[in-house]
Amino acid sequence: MATSNKLIFQFSKKQTDGDQTMLDLLGSKGANLAEMSKIGINVPPGFTITTEVCNYFIEKKEMPKNFNKELKDSLKKLEEYSGKKFGNSDNPLLLSVRSGGKISMPGMMDSILNIGLNDENVEHLSKAFNDERFALDSYRRLIQMYGNVVLGIEHDRFEAVLNNKKRIDNLDSDSDFNPEQLKWIIDAYKNTVERFSKSPFPQDPFEQLTGSIEAVFKSWLNKRAVTYRKINNISDTLGTGATIQTMVFGNLNGKSGTGVAFTRFPSTGKNELYGQYLMNAQGEDVVAGLRTPFPITKHEKNTEPSLEEENPKLFKDIKDIANKLENHYKEVQDIEFTIENDSLYLLQTRKAKRTAQASVKIAVDMHEEKKVTKKEALNMVDADSITAILHPQFIEEQEKNVFGKGLNASPGAAFGEIVFDADKAEEEANKGRNVI
Repeated sequence: MATSNKLIFQFSKKQTDGDQTMLDLLGSKGANLAEMSKIGINVPPGFTITTEVCNYFIEKKEMPKNFNKELKDSLKKLEEYSGKKFGNSDNPLLLSVRSGGKISMPGMMDSILNIGLNDENVEHLSKAFNDERFALDSYRRLIQMYGNVVLGIEHDRFEAVLNNKKRIDNLDSDSDFNPEQLKWIIDAYKNTVERFSKSPFPQDPFEQLTGSIEAVFKSWLNKRAVTYRKINNISDTLGTGATIQTMVFGNLNGKSGTGVAFTRFPSTGKNELYGQYLMNAQGEDVVAGLRTPFPITKHEKNTEPSLEEENPKLFKDIKDIANKLENHYKEVQDIEFTIENDSLYLLQTRKAKRTAQASVKIAVDMHEEKKVTKKEALNMVDADSITAILHPQFIEEQEKNVFGKGLNASPGAAFGEIVFDADKAEEEANKGRNVI
């Protein structure tokens, strides 16, 4: 594994220390953010704490001795670059902390958004954007994510507060809350934090940041991440990087949003942009399934409005970036983006996971498109996945009454009783029952 005396690596249009070759040290997210910054993709500036710091923290239960100094120096550079101040300022700099190991593990580890907000500067954020509702919504999201990820309070306890308030006030959606209702929710969230963690929600932005970084490192050892590594033969010794990034706000207004996209269909390999988006939302709303997203690409089978129809310019911007990344990496990419006031920002790119059938089609197509050599095309197909093509398949043209559809997580056809919890599925399967 690569080693470095540096604990933190910057990325921005002004200064970028790493690149895509530094997967061992920066993890895939950090390395690819650095690479995108270098090739001119619009990436919110930030820095990545190395996987070595994660491994040190897991072993020693503390950070390296120079860590806090490097962290504060990195924050100062971000403040200079953004023109904002981290803390109780008139124009507060807010940050996200995200995990990212060498080998991508989608959804297995944790993220925290809107770090740096507190009772005092939420008013400054409101004035800076001239939008009280947006500022309060961002603050309630921070308390919820910090309470869940850092303090270990069950996500359902915060959702219960939201759902109760919607029921009491006869509202349909989170986006319907007005400022007074959001203030009520924030107070209820803070009471929930104090009740279940035995301490108040931290008002010190630096304490929020260090708590979030430690929580992201600890998530390397959470049950779902450990199980994922075991199933996929990923070493437990790799560790995760932690990427700290300037916030861009998908929940700012109706011209803002968030989404994920694949440069080609991950299920079939078709050369067409595939993905989902939500306007007036942050990334967690999509990946956590808190709201139902809409398709990016117009398709004859879609009944929902697509981004291609609703905002052709934004769709073209995403498509152009998708093509640029696919040509640069010579691989199908899975991207995460945020839109703030019609401006597009890339938060992540990584090699896209795909079915075995899609993998073969993509390799052949990209060779015929002269994007990759024959050798590169052959190396794009994982030999272990070839057997998946031989699994039993449903016949697409067959007439059937369908009550729901989804993207398959594993190959082949299967039948059984539906179970919505992995532990419950294992328990029922051990009793000899067919479960999905």
